[in-house]
Amino acid sequence: MNLHFLLSAALAFLSVTAHAAHGLSLGQPLQYAADFQAFRYVNPNAPKGGTFTLPAAGSFDTLNPFTLKGDHEVGITMLTLDTLLEKSWDEPFAMYGLLAQDVRVAADGLSVTFTLNPKATFHNGDPVLAKDVAASFRTLTADPAAAPMYKFYWGDVSKVETPSPRTVVFRFKQRNSELPLILGELPVFSHKSYPQDLAAAANTLPIGSGPYRFAKAESGRLSEYRRDPHYWAQNLPTRKGRYNFDTVRFRYYKDDSVRIEGIKGGRYDFMQENVARNWERAYPDSALHKRHLSKHEWAHRNTAGMQGFVMNTRKPPFDNILVRRAMVESFDFETVNSRLFYGSYRRSNSFFTNSTLAAAGKPQGAELALLNTLKPQLPPQVFDEKVPEPPQTNPASGVRPNLLKARALLEQAGYRYHQGILKDKNGKPLTFEFLSPSKTYERVTAKWQRDLAKLGIKMTVRIADPAVYQKRMNGFDFDMTITVYANSNSPGNEQAVYFGCEAAKTDGSRNWAGVCNPAVEKLLKRFEHFNSRAELETAARALDRVIRHQYIIVPNWYADTFRVVYRDNLGIPARMPLYYYPTEWALSSGWRKARP
Repeated sequence: MNLHFLLSAALAFLSVTAHAAHGLSLGQPLQYAADFQAFRYVNPNAPKGGTFTLPAAGSFDTLNPFTLKGDHEVGITMLTLDTLLEKSWDEPFAMYGLLAQDVRVAADGLSVTFTLNPKATFHNGDPVLAKDVAASFRTLTADPAAAPMYKFYWGDVSKVETPSPRTVVFRFKQRNSELPLILGELPVFSHKSYPQDLAAAANTLPIGSGPYRFAKAESGRLSEYRRDPHYWAQNLPTRKGRYNFDTVRFRYYKDDSVRIEGIKGGRYDFMQENVARNWERAYPDSALHKRHLSKHEWAHRNTAGMQGFVMNTRKPPFDNILVRRAMVESFDFETVNSRLFYGSYRRSNSFFTNSTLAAAGKPQGAELALLNTLKPQLPPQVFDEKVPEPPQTNPASGVRPNLLKARALLEQAGYRYHQGILKDKNGKPLTFEFLSPSKTYERVTAKWQRDLAKLGIKMTVRIADPAVYQKRMNGFDFDMTITVYANSNSPGNEQAVYFGCEAAKTDGSRNWAGVCNPAVEKLLKRFEHFNSRAELETAARALDRVIRHQYIIVPNWYADTFRVVYRDNLGIPARMPLYYYPTEWALSSGWRKARP
């Protein structure tokens, strides 16, 4: 996944890698040489020790992180399972050896071979062998109880071979430029973990080889991990200076007010705040200083993707594109941003917001040439009009002009306004439910509810318990909800999970909107193999344009900084990575320092 450089150099590198290499890169030469000692965004001499406590939303009822069913504990995969390769956060998409001491891509691009590090051991003392890698892959992609995202993510793998105890070969159905790298993200667990299947071990921990061991859980309210002092990889370049806390603890909360009061009460050592109002008003300096806490804003260069209110096109009323367009027109971002968010956000406008992958204006050049190959399957607007941008609210006239546009679209769709209610030709009122996993969006939807009521539309807001919410999402049992299409600067197989026909009919997939379109299916193939960075950008812009013309989402907002609160005895490396998520970086690269 989840970049600014020509891909041709990387492909040349990959094809040359008929010999073993210490890493792979997509888009540029590797930044770290074979003899590098540690990543530049860590402190290789960071001391070990201390406890690091984090908030975690919801609850959990299973310790098996791979099943579709259940509420999963958040730390197991990240802390107890190693992957074949480790991602560099200083590069758009580059992976370096972890369980695999080297990697080799075939000259024809149709296979990748990983050679495992002979020092790698599981927590039960067994060596990590090729049979474990193969068993992990097959469990995640073929077990009916596994979450379906794995099957889609590595869908171009035709078979796995283990020609020797520490050599594993993945063979591909076709050339896929990113597949050798994303296979490096495979979480590896012992073949002894699930001897029958996942369903028979619904609450069973996998046997991992990671830096931490699971220590305890308390009724879905707390989970705790202890650092393994004998961790096999602690001196590898990809692990040096990382995972320094002796104990990592997650405290779960179901109400956001509990999280806010928890940080002010000193229950957590680190917290990311995503709500602008909370950032401005909920954390007075005096309360934080009593607990040796302070607020910080960290810059980043991550692609923002798309956050928004996604509409389920599988069912009415959102199976009608005119209704979806009216929803987009009716949302008053500018007023919400100024009144509720203190003007701190920018509007999301693309599924690749804040990147060179976003479509703009009318199609031209290589993008137009690509779209022309799909012209019979695309509406004329894709070629004749500029790519849709979210509407703006003029402070002088307010949202009224946008609501008038929305009303015209609804009338075009066959709805009529009568005595305060908008009805279709059969007299059925236009109503829908907004499904939310928390109370966070109540203030936003309250303003929108009033504006929709002016059109005669009734929107009800249903706040569901996290377990209920996830169950309904897995079964696509919703009209509209809040979600994030997370993207990197190197989009790939995950686009099929978001927009592919197979994903649209697979419970638990991330094709929340139900997109299934012949032109989109052909565009998705462009992410499987490309010969240059320019080709990837062209495919991304074309896909972005086509999906935006389908109006499946009411765009929300994004920020180009992370807002975090943490203790003054948390050590943070002097240099920050370019592409990262703050909680993961602090947990993996921070350390406990002595107060003066």
